Amino acid sequence: LRSLKLGDYLYENPPTVSRDTNLYEAVSIITDNKMSGICVVEEDGTLVGILSEMDCLRAVLDDVYNEDSRVGPVEDYMSTDLATAGPHYDAVSVAADMLKRGHRRRPVVKDGKLIGVASCRRLLQAFKDFNYNKTIS
Repeated sequence: LRSLKLGDYLYENPPTVSRDTNLYEAVSIITDNKMSGICVVEEDGTLVGILSEMDCLRAVLDDVYNEDSRVGPVEDYMSTDLATAGPHYDAVSVAADMLKRGHRRRPVVKDGKLIGVASCRRLLQAFKDFNYNKTIS
């Protein structure tokens, strides 16, 4: 890898939602952008949660099977127990921790503000490029 800094492999300025975004609107953003989840931020960019595809699926199925259920805002379904990384973190270490925790993405923050997301796909691309260059040298 040309660098092991996570900041070199993150998806910058990803789509985000706020706490009060309706869940179905968030689902549309996730599916339209082919994402496995979306970061939830305050107006100033402070990261407050993550809404995964699984969180959405759980809520939607509850809505489908429970007549009394009403899908509400993202805040009702998002995860707030967050693992984050800084742009200077080691990409290999972050990838190993993502695998250990079963996470498909890792929000990257600077001073508490979301600056990007390290995804499995983005990290795999970096590792693929590294191994391709290694095999032809």
